[in-house]
Amino acid sequence: MHVRRDLFAVDPVFSHPPFDMESRIVQVEHGNLIIASVYVPNGGKDYPAKLDFVTKLAAWTRQLHAEGRDLILCGDMNIARAEIDVHPKERKPNAVGQRPEERALFETLLGTHLVDLGRKFEPDNPNLFTWWAPWRNLRARNIGWRLDYLLASPAVAERATSCVVLADVGTSDHAPVVMTTA
Repeated sequence: MHVRRDLFAVDPVFSHPPFDMESRIVQVEHGNLIIASVYVPNGGKDYPAKLDFVTKLAAWTRQLHAEGRDLILCGDMNIARAEIDVHPKERKPNAVGQRPEERALFETLLGTHLVDLGRKFEPDNPNLFTWWAPWRNLRARNIGWRLDYLLASPAVAERATSCVVLADVGTSDHAPVVMTTA
């Protein structure tokens, strides 16, 4: 996670939520705002562990909301939220990352206290992907999945002026997702 140092009066303190036993989340507090970068387990090797992690992540976000904290949660969720978030050639009803129970947990994570900024700005874009399998030139053909998200508390989401996928940036099989605020 990179944060602008000049935003902080002292060096920022990076930490992990108590439930994060594998250091999959790094967070920094800035006043009432928590910025957290997450890497949800893929689930291919241990699917129950993935579901447990997302369940605990949702409970943590609810707790922050109940405390009146604002949150920006970004990173690789390893879940395609809806059918539109997977290219038609990649849709497989029982594939890990597309299963109904994962999608239901994602909606629980959002609840009423987080906004999916990608869909806020491009609600009907069927080509909004952030991950492409690294073969058959899928990235160049934009045959991918949307697995990376910027989720924000409503107060933060209201200030957002854009949220874009930088599909042409980087050498990873994932693209950066960038939010701009006023």
